[in-house]
Amino acid sequence: MKGFVVFLSIWGSALAQQRLFLWSDPAEPTQAEPTDNACLTNVASCGCCLMQKQMLKMESFFNMSFGELQRGLERVQNVLNSVRASRSAFSVALTDSRLCVGPNRQDAVVKYSQVFINMGDSYDTNTGVFVAPRTGVYSLALTVYSDSNAAGAMLAACARLRLNGRVIASPSENNLQDQEDSASALLAVQLRAGDRVDVALPAGCFLCDDNNHYNTFTGFLLYPTD
Repeated sequence: MKGFVVFLSIWGSALAQQRLFLWSDPAEPTQAEPTDNACLTNVASCGCCLMQKQMLKMESFFNMSFGELQRGLERVQNVLNSVRASRSAFSVALTDSRLCVGPNRQDAVVKYSQVFINMGDSYDTNTGVFVAPRTGVYSLALTVYSDSNAAGAMLAACARLRLNGRVIASPSENNLQDQEDSASALLAVQLRAGDRVDVALPAGCFLCDDNNHYNTFTGFLLYPTD
C-alpha cells in the first residue's frame, strides 16, 4: 500500500510539472495544423506535411489520455484521503502490572489503562468509553480473565459489553474446577457517529491482569456507511 502511494505521489508530481505532450521544440513558433490542400499545392513537401499532421493527431491523443490519467489520479487521491479520515481503531488492556478489580456491589465501568493503539483518540482511558467517530460497521472484541488464587473460590470472570448503556454481549465463566476463569466475545455491530461503547464489570465479578494482558478490549472500523 505504501509503495502504491509513493507511485501516485511521483506520478502526481509529473502531472503537475508537464500537462501537454509536444513533439516539436517548445521554443519554436507554433505552426498551424497542415491540411490536405497543402500537399496538393506542394507535392515535394507532401510526405513531410502528412507526417506532421499525423504527429499533431498523436499529440492530441496523448494529451487526451494524459488528462484521463490525471482525473483518475485525482479520484484515487480523494479515495485515499477519505480512507485516512475514516481510520478508527483501538486496542487496550486492563493494566501493565499486577492488578485485580472487583468484586463490586454494583456494576462499574472497566477503565483500561494500557493502550496498544488508539487511532483517532476515540477511546478515553479516563472514562473507559469508546465513542464512534463516524457511522459504519465496527468489529468489537472483549476478553476477560480472573484468578481467585485458590481452586473452589466463588469468583467469576464476567463482563458486559454495552452500547449506549444497552448490553450487547456478556462473556462470562464461573466454575469451581480451578482458580482461573476466562471468557471472550467477538462481534460486528452497526454504530452511528457519537455512539458510546464501554465494558461494565457486574456485581460479584472479578478481573485480574498483569503484563501478560489477559483482559483486553479492541475495536476498529470495518467500513463506513455514511
